[in-house]
Amino acid sequence: MSKLKLGDYNRLTILKRVDFGLYLDGGDAGEILLPKKLQPKNYQIGDEIEVFLYLDTEERLVATTEHPLCKVGEFAFLEVAWVNKYGAFLKWGLQKDLFCPFREQKMRMEIGKSYIVHVHVDEESYRIMASAKVEHYLSQRVPDYQQGDAVDALIWQKTDLGFKVIIDNKYQGLAYEEEIFKNIHTGDRLTAYIKSVRPDGKIDLKLQPMGHQQALDFSEELLQYLKEHDGKCNLGDKSDADDIRERFQVSKKTFKKAVGNLYKQHLITVSDFSITLNPS
Repeated sequence: MSKLKLGDYNRLTILKRVDFGLYLDGGDAGEILLPKKLQPKNYQIGDEIEVFLYLDTEERLVATTEHPLCKVGEFAFLEVAWVNKYGAFLKWGLQKDLFCPFREQKMRMEIGKSYIVHVHVDEESYRIMASAKVEHYLSQRVPDYQQGDAVDALIWQKTDLGFKVIIDNKYQGLAYEEEIFKNIHTGDRLTAYIKSVRPDGKIDLKLQPMGHQQALDFSEELLQYLKEHDGKCNLGDKSDADDIRERFQVSKKTFKKAVGNLYKQHLITVSDFSITLNPS
């Protein structure tokens, strides 16, 4: 059996059934309980099942078939459930809340508010913990991304330049304010695209596909918009960029490329301040 991964998913073999659940084979860690209310409906002794491993309130290794909002090694945007004299406890989708000690908080966390945190196993206590000092857990090496690569992005925090973003649970990036064409908030997860990786490893992002692909994607969106609005749109080639951005969350450049694509296909008629869908 491979080494157990605390705070992660593991495939374990069912050893036996007891009144209060199933015991799973934890190898050197011994038998691990999967509580009865969480056991699968159909199973046989000897079956291998996927479970998430964490520590219960008495710090015993326990299994669950529930899916938490994050696992060890990941960043997440979690809400504070309660606070005591040791720290804050965050909702992460399991019966036992995730602990974030005061020493791992940038500011005192408050009940009902949500924070970006990193989840890790504390080396001293072997407990799963959260830290709001996320900079300590971001990779400092230069990534090998190429321009246009699609990445998983977690919106981290607003800055004077735009938004800091956590990329693929590993790197820090920046999306510039003037290149963001939709409303975003801390904690949003979305697909972003690599704009550039600088020699010092800093990453610039765009929240829309790059260049021609973005125009093609928006062409489909604009065509669908026309079909749903009686074949008319009161924006055209000479419409204000802010009006276009507010309506479609794209730049005027992308808008004009998409309009051009549809016009070349003889799907629309274009004027300075309107677009009309041609009869099919």
